[in-house]
Amino acid sequence: MTALDHGHPHVGVTSTFVGMPKFPEAARTELANTTQRRNLAHATGIIRTKRAGVVGELDNWEELRLAAEAIKNRTLHHLDDHLVRFEENATKAGAVVHWARDAEEANRIVVDLVRATGSDEVVKVKSMATQEIELNEALEAAGIDAWETDLAELIVQLGDDWPSHILVPAIHRNRSEVREIFLRRMKEVGRPAPDGLTDDPERLAEAARLHLREKFLRARVGISGANFAVADTGSLVVVESEGNGRMCLTLPETLISVVGIEKILPTWADLEVFLQVLPRSSTGERENPYTSVWTGVTPGDGPQNVHIVLLDNHRTDVLADTVGRAALRCIRCSACLNVCPVYERAGGHAYGSVYPGPIGAILTPQLRGTTSAVDRSLPYASSLCGACFDVCPVRIPIPDLLVHLRTRVVDEHRGGLPSAEAAAMKAGAWMFADHRRLEAAQKAATTSHRFFGRRTTIGAIPGPLSGWSSARDIPVPPAETFRDWWKRERGKDSDAAGGDR
Repeated sequence: MTALDHGHPHVGVTSTFVGMPKFPEAARTELANTTQRRNLAHATGIIRTKRAGVVGELDNWEELRLAAEAIKNRTLHHLDDHLVRFEENATKAGAVVHWARDAEEANRIVVDLVRATGSDEVVKVKSMATQEIELNEALEAAGIDAWETDLAELIVQLGDDWPSHILVPAIHRNRSEVREIFLRRMKEVGRPAPDGLTDDPERLAEAARLHLREKFLRARVGISGANFAVADTGSLVVVESEGNGRMCLTLPETLISVVGIEKILPTWADLEVFLQVLPRSSTGERENPYTSVWTGVTPGDGPQNVHIVLLDNHRTDVLADTVGRAALRCIRCSACLNVCPVYERAGGHAYGSVYPGPIGAILTPQLRGTTSAVDRSLPYASSLCGACFDVCPVRIPIPDLLVHLRTRVVDEHRGGLPSAEAAAMKAGAWMFADHRRLEAAQKAATTSHRFFGRRTTIGAIPGPLSGWSSARDIPVPPAETFRDWWKRERGKDSDAAGGDR
């Protein structure tokens, strides 16, 4: 598993978002959708309130955050060792571990595994990693139907839509829209929505449950991601709220899990910390209703063919950046989205990525590079208010990383040439290095005073300083420098006193 050469455009990255407009343009379009803005404000407000309540119950919340940060940092520093140990223990338990350098390789592995079963459909647990590599599209191209079973993911899939939130992919839809989607599309891909379906949440959930039940019972292949992978035992962990994941993880004969290499935790003791901070930060719950853990194959119980695809897809590029690697601590809780004033108004689609919000603004440009308009603009999709860091359970300094990536974008845009500011600073350093050069510059400036007559300020300055002067009143150079004034007023006293002052 070797990272691509740094500085080169990222290849093997999927192309759904290629050609997306830069963030300000996309956000302007999304801001015009008043229904979506109301949905987002309502949903994120509820999640924020719930999170604040359950976090406030703990008197050691900051200690848990510090512990989670330390565990992730320690793991990332020795990631290669932990990955090898995970592979050894998962293999001993009966799983088959595959290594995928990029999206293309991961998709090829999964498609080949599904084809080997003879199945033409799979059921899926909600997975950001499979969305990142666009696995559903790869399966469709191979003639394999991929059915999303998470309720929100089902809404997005049936609506031919994109996820707009890490935790709640259909957060931009209200229940009336969901009812229309179910009535229109369910009958085309399986059991139709019940007659007389209303937009009552219980009835909508029942329609989804009935629609999915036949798929669960029929499917021979399940596909999942993982929230965590424990190196000590070779175990995978999925947390969820609906129970659909448990169905996908236990009923099919074959289970294929696509897992980002940053999901590794060294020990079970480490997992204890994250099972406290994740549910509180994501769903505002003390613990997730369903926590599923599986280790390889158990004869006669659950899937008998277990495959794990460890996905790089430029994570090692991110790891090589001593500043940017902090983004790999992310546990996909989405807390940063729920407090972000930019996300709440623009929504997730404007980010042009499966990772929206503040975490997407720092993770996506590192995974995909900054060659496209949308990726170059993402580090600027923030007010740098810092709320995202305050709620992050693993203390990712998102504002610092945004500034770091803005610097990278600017440097790449210049193509190695110095900026006007850098050139000006270099010229200034040369001038200030010798008092004679400084005195000559001051003399030239004071000489120019006569050209301004009675004016006290200068208008806009042309050239590279125009942007600076457009918002500031620049005073006319004085008729006399401080050096000249001192010599005129205090010259004799200064000479008599002697020495430096």
